[in-house]
Amino acid sequence: MNKARSIRPDLQLIADLVAPGTRVLDIGCADGELLDHLVHEKGINGRGIEISQDGVNRCVARGLSVIQGDADNDLAEYPDQSFDTVILSRTLQAVRQPRTVLLELLRIGKRAIVTIPNFGQWHVRMSLLTRGRMPVTKALHRTWYNTENIHFCTILDLHDLIEAEDINLLEFVPHQKDGRRLKMGLKRANLFADQALYLLEK
Repeated sequence: MNKARSIRPDLQLIADLVAPGTRVLDIGCADGELLDHLVHEKGINGRGIEISQDGVNRCVARGLSVIQGDADNDLAEYPDQSFDTVILSRTLQAVRQPRTVLLELLRIGKRAIVTIPNFGQWHVRMSLLTRGRMPVTKALHRTWYNTENIHFCTILDLHDLIEAEDINLLEFVPHQKDGRRLKMGLKRANLFADQALYLLEK
């Protein structure tokens, strides 16, 4: 019997929400760790989009169907409801038009799983307050000049956008970088969670 492939704990939270045998698009799939897990452990029909050529090469080396592209420019090519689930992991804050991208996810997928780093977390707030510099933390480990992040979104910010666009929030999972779930309300999660996962439906 083959041993199950282990993946990063935060990616496992995403994988737990994906139904076996479904059609999945992973946008910003990096080296394909999550997509590879879903294909081999859940038997999904998986596709991926990755902006970096190195990431695409790593995915293809794993035998994955991944193309080079980016969320801002290439999602319009996909037909409506062409996937059961569309995944955007720690990428929304790095796109130029997050609102447009979020709506595109829910156009091409029946459901979307979105995860974000939480810029409202208390370490981030304290770092900016006490050091007067853009924070570098375990979850936000790059400095301001080499980060991919261009929209500094908090958990509350994304909730506001979800409500404004009349998007159904099916599940909300605030968590730490190690994948540990935090059982708390929205405002406390905005203060204490490193990251958050949203399962969405239009």
